[in-house]
Amino acid sequence: MKTWLHQHRLALNETLRRFRRSPFASVLNVVVFAIALSLPTGFYTGLLNVQNFSQQLAGEPELSVFLDVDAKADDVNTIKTKLEQHAEINGIHFVPRDQALEELRKSAGLSDVVESLTANPLPDAFVVQVKRQTATNMETLRDEMGRWPRVAYVQVDAVWVQRLAAALKLGKAVVFLLASILSFSLVAITFNTIRLQMLTQKEEIEVAKFIGATNPFIRRPFLYHGALLGFIGGIVAWFVVAGCIVLLNHYLKELAALYPTMVYFTYPGLADTISLLLFSAWLGWLGAWLSVTKHLWRLDPVDFSEKLA
Repeated sequence: MKTWLHQHRLALNETLRRFRRSPFASVLNVVVFAIALSLPTGFYTGLLNVQNFSQQLAGEPELSVFLDVDAKADDVNTIKTKLEQHAEINGIHFVPRDQALEELRKSAGLSDVVESLTANPLPDAFVVQVKRQTATNMETLRDEMGRWPRVAYVQVDAVWVQRLAAALKLGKAVVFLLASILSFSLVAITFNTIRLQMLTQKEEIEVAKFIGATNPFIRRPFLYHGALLGFIGGIVAWFVVAGCIVLLNHYLKELAALYPTMVYFTYPGLADTISLLLFSAWLGWLGAWLSVTKHLWRLDPVDFSEKLA
């Protein structure tokens, strides 16, 4: 165990020395990682924030059935019976016109307007919860109920939330495709970076193999280099996304003042942050492993004695 830890400590020290020997190239590689990772991370974080914000604005989609203003009690009971017997309806809530007027009176800035009214202009209404909350089904029920006698108007509430959810689902698919393409490019960049390092140390690697060095021993420093490159790139990408969120929140202050709900972007959560760092480190490790494995596979140990002779 001590020998294994000692070998890994030596490999890590060798990796840090390589970073110090070429700081400019290392910084450029980290910047490339950070930019490529910050794009899908930023889009994904934005989608999560929009999804959370939409959930705050509205709950499940509902139908509001408004009756004629002059509808009688018998008309209300008839509509109620139809709603209760409908196969697509999960529940109903009756809002009398007097209750609706009282709620309007309690609304900020509308009490004076309500007091000036000589009669109640609001109709009786039913709030309807449906079983299948799809946009198509909601619109079908709206058209059906709108044709009922003594029904003045049917309004679909919060269907836009479902449409937004469908758009967010499409956005997540786009983020996945973008992340896949950029991940492939990061693996290719790491592959080429490690390949150049191995070419500069080609003779050193050949001598090491000639005196008995194993492939894991030779491969280990390069794997640390790729993983550390990706890990640092993930950290920088997180700070890039966080900086963008700070900037956006600064400009959202005026917009937030217009809504009773707080409007602001939140930072990536702990689970998302850990996933980002582990994924970025894995991308660097994968690119390094592919590059080293390909180079070692091409080496022919039989030729070492001839090259050293």
